[in-house]
Amino acid sequence: MTDKKNDISENEVKKSSVPRKKATTGAWWKSSETVSAQPVDETKQDSGSEAETPKTKKATTARKPRAKSPRKSAKKEASPANSVESVKQKEQTEKNGEAAEGEKAKKVPRSRRGRKKKTPEVSDAQPGKEETLTDIDDGEREHPPGVDTQAAAVKSRDEIQDSPEKEKAADSPAVKPVIKLLINAEEPEECRLALLEDGRLESIHVATTSREQTKNNIYKGRIVAIEPNLQVAFVDYGTEKNGFLPFSEIHPEYYKDKVTEKVQKYIDQHQWKKLSIDDVMEKDSELLVQVVKEEVGKKGANMTTYLSIPGRCAVLMPGSDSTGISRKISGEEKRSQLREYMSSMNIPEGIGWILRTASNDITKTVLSRDVNYLMKLWDDIKKKGQELDGVGLIYQDHDHVLRFLREHFDPDIQEILVDSEEALKQVEGFIELLPVKQRKVKCKLHSGSRPIFNQYSIEDQIESIYKAKVNLPSGGSIVINPTEALVAIDVNSGSTQRGANFEETIFQANMEAAKELARQLRLRDLGGLIVVDFIDMRQKKNIRDVERQVKQAMKRDKAKVDTSRISKFGLMQISRQKLGAPIEAGNYRVCEHCNGRGTVRSVETQALFYLRRIHTGASRKAVVRIECRFPLDIASYLLNNKRTEIEDLEKKYECEVFILGEPLMKPSDNEIIFHKAEK
Repeated sequence: MTDKKNDISENEVKKSSVPRKKATTGAWWKSSETVSAQPVDETKQDSGSEAETPKTKKATTARKPRAKSPRKSAKKEASPANSVESVKQKEQTEKNGEAAEGEKAKKVPRSRRGRKKKTPEVSDAQPGKEETLTDIDDGEREHPPGVDTQAAAVKSRDEIQDSPEKEKAADSPAVKPVIKLLINAEEPEECRLALLEDGRLESIHVATTSREQTKNNIYKGRIVAIEPNLQVAFVDYGTEKNGFLPFSEIHPEYYKDKVTEKVQKYIDQHQWKKLSIDDVMEKDSELLVQVVKEEVGKKGANMTTYLSIPGRCAVLMPGSDSTGISRKISGEEKRSQLREYMSSMNIPEGIGWILRTASNDITKTVLSRDVNYLMKLWDDIKKKGQELDGVGLIYQDHDHVLRFLREHFDPDIQEILVDSEEALKQVEGFIELLPVKQRKVKCKLHSGSRPIFNQYSIEDQIESIYKAKVNLPSGGSIVINPTEALVAIDVNSGSTQRGANFEETIFQANMEAAKELARQLRLRDLGGLIVVDFIDMRQKKNIRDVERQVKQAMKRDKAKVDTSRISKFGLMQISRQKLGAPIEAGNYRVCEHCNGRGTVRSVETQALFYLRRIHTGASRKAVVRIECRFPLDIASYLLNNKRTEIEDLEKKYECEVFILGEPLMKPSDNEIIFHKAEK
């Protein structure tokens, strides 16, 4: 039985408790008073204290006493001649029994000979003949006359007992994959980290100087607008776009002091849903905010006042009293040991913390060092927040390499290859801080003549991430189209072989698509609502298998994922947490020709559109000359195919039309100047 208080996921920290008393100096982060350190009061529940349920013995069916044979009942009164005959019959019965046992031993596999088998009983009434089994299992069949029922029964039971072994052999763990981490930090403008599993790209993270990472950064902000209808506040934190701060993410210590009695009653009773944001917050209030989700398109960053400062082993949560251990750490013995470590730490009141999954093999010394570092970091953040005038950055998260190692390092990684000496020093310094059991990873400096990603054939796999179409092994494909509202994924059969069993081939294509789409969502970091259009299947068993395959493939994702059942239209809805902006955001820009639409007008349509504009301008009074500059292909089309129409316009409206072709113009560029007559 695990402690519910400590059963907290590191991705979702519940703000279930708030400080009992507000700081008298205003916002709690402005208070310079030091709170006396108190150990965390934690109720320990020992697994040994739980009453274990005794193992129930296998129920056995009481066997009825067998009726005595007439021969046995008359055995005592038998004459010497009859006794000799009975002895012969007994010997014949024993021989038949031994022969049956020998035949049975031939049928039973070697691995099964040690087990006790249920053998048929030999009746004394008819020597030399065997009775059939009295209790037939549901899986056994009746055998036709003339077949050895004992051997058939043994064979049938062996097939039943061997089937779990065959399934177990089929599900036996495969060879452990080779996992490598490649770090390309040679160029200062871009840093790329790729995680390979048997040479296949499983994760890619890219950081560029043109797009700054702001997630987990802490800023001092000021509320510039409050929207009671949306229950949100907009915060200026020193960037072009204001941050988006929901009312549920505002700590009660930031509420204004002067509130009505009714509002104060709701606050004391923790009835937050009955409060309105304009009742407790006011404009121009200063507060510390942390970026939860970065800016995406026209949307500003999502922010919170429930700060969390992550370390390698623990996460510090100022302003909260919650403590806990990551759910991914299993084993009551290990969790109890970690609870003892936590209870020995002197954490001030009003600061919560949780142990991350990486603390599985840590020692008390390592945990103490990590917690002390986080406490010192929090003191520096408070000090900077008090000294800073206005709004601005207070705490910036680690650079890309250290941040990736902190969040995504796995002890199963066997080798880390780096092409930069500076990045290699950072990796080696990080490895030294790990527990001894996790230091088996090898760190090497890439010294090949070819670039590190080209040598391991990663560039082609990275380029496929940006393509809409992804091919499947069976010949099918999936097409991924991200939009503003959702991500649409279509599964196509393509050149899938249409054999005799078409349902089976469709099922195979859907199973491959289920596995690949989970990988593509991780690689592209696509989130929000995702709709998958699978190929229609008729058998319900196949539909359920595809659903299970999607859930199984999604287990490797660090983001929170929720899936639905496949509807009668073949659609599955997936909700995935957005960990950051899509990977295309930092590496691609909007097309200057189509403005992100993906298509442009044909030359004929665009030329006719400009001709109508010329006609409209010429119909106005006092226009004597029209100068037009168009892209070269559009100008050529007008001069060659619409020369007659242009001459008719010139005669009708008594004006001159000049059309010039500009090779450097984009398809959507144009310039039309109407010159009026001088008065």
